[in-house]
Amino acid sequence: MRIEDRMNAWWAGLAVVATACVLLVACGGGGAGDTGNTATPGGTSGGTTPPASGQIPAERPVLNPVAATSWSPCSAEYFGGCEFEGLREIRYGTDGKWVIQRYLNSFPGWHCSAANFGSDPAPGETKRCEVSDVMMTGTIAAPNVCYAGGMCPQIDLSAIPMGTEGYGELRVQPTTDLGTPSADGVGAFRTICGFSHMAFDDPIVFPGKPGMSHLHAFFGNTGTNAYSTAHSLAGSGNSTCAGGIANRSAYWVPALIDTVSHKPIVPSDPIWYYKTGYGGVKAADVKPMPAGLRMIAGDMKAKGAQDVANWSCRSSPEHFATIPNCAVGDNVQMSVRFPQCWDGVNLDSANHKSHMAYPTGSGCPATHPVALPEITLNVLYLVRTADAPLNWRLASDDLSLPAGYSVHADWFDGWNPEIRDTWIEHCDQAAVDCHAYLLGDGRTLY
Repeated sequence: MRIEDRMNAWWAGLAVVATACVLLVACGGGGAGDTGNTATPGGTSGGTTPPASGQIPAERPVLNPVAATSWSPCSAEYFGGCEFEGLREIRYGTDGKWVIQRYLNSFPGWHCSAANFGSDPAPGETKRCEVSDVMMTGTIAAPNVCYAGGMCPQIDLSAIPMGTEGYGELRVQPTTDLGTPSADGVGAFRTICGFSHMAFDDPIVFPGKPGMSHLHAFFGNTGTNAYSTAHSLAGSGNSTCAGGIANRSAYWVPALIDTVSHKPIVPSDPIWYYKTGYGGVKAADVKPMPAGLRMIAGDMKAKGAQDVANWSCRSSPEHFATIPNCAVGDNVQMSVRFPQCWDGVNLDSANHKSHMAYPTGSGCPATHPVALPEITLNVLYLVRTADAPLNWRLASDDLSLPAGYSVHADWFDGWNPEIRDTWIEHCDQAAVDCHAYLLGDGRTLY
């Protein structure tokens, strides 16, 4: 794949840890929070800008790092970029005058600047960026965001998987299948969004601050990174979802880690449900999600079972609060249910939850009167070795607690409005089961 294509797809976001102040300690860039969190229904929110010089989060030491022995040209200042395998150091400057950052799998040319690296090592001189010849190995300590006084899983940086390209075109085609009218008043639209990439980013909780979060597995928009905004998601990036850029929404969950090998586990294609008719909310009453809406479901600080998130083996209907030891060939399934009642004003909130609410059983509460489709995810992890799940932990897990208690998920809207409104009208509001990908109007995603 051409470097320019990867850059246009915003692989820029795979900056694992931003500015490296010394060779052995990584320091990430910080930025202003997303202040545009209020809008009328259908409005959009503002975004963040790259971090200014000097704004850095807490130190993130790499254990047993491998030092670079030589460097190769990567990018001219502000322009170019390069791709590589695994976690590498990128240095910015000129001969004998350098500052260093660490990046995973690729480096965008526009990051080759003093603003991004936090200082200008050679004022007035022509500068460039170079990539180290060795991939950093060892494990990275959990970020302080995990738990104060707790322990999170360590991660083998060299084992973080490469991302996938996704689709850069609108993938919609005719069909004679219009779905099936529901017998229980439930409308349903389903779609699959394949695995996109992994990164220590969270554009909802830590906007503009790459490397600040625990490791996430991302689905949908391939350009999702710490700098993603409502505008950038809606207008850029490929998509791993059925329909391609019909759905540039970003979906992410904490990465699942094998604590023996410290390797992240690549998830299977998750199924995303957008349904209506639950909790006393009538199908006909749901409205389209406002552009730029974002939210979190589940609680990474949970110390027990959660009502809205659970685990299961794909072969069994039984649900668990912790990661079950499913048999070889079966799949461990993570399930998270998002709230569907919106306050009608805010696209986000301070805790990224209070602008949304769950229905009461007789509809949406008066404080959150706007009913939206209920989003649910099921993410699968194939069991390849007997008893392997006994060693699996979420990157957000506190190791002093049972595995999987911290299950949660994030959703950031990036739907094409015409496509979104079509399946809401013909599937969800009409109480029609549109199975997978059907838009209900004689078209289907593919």
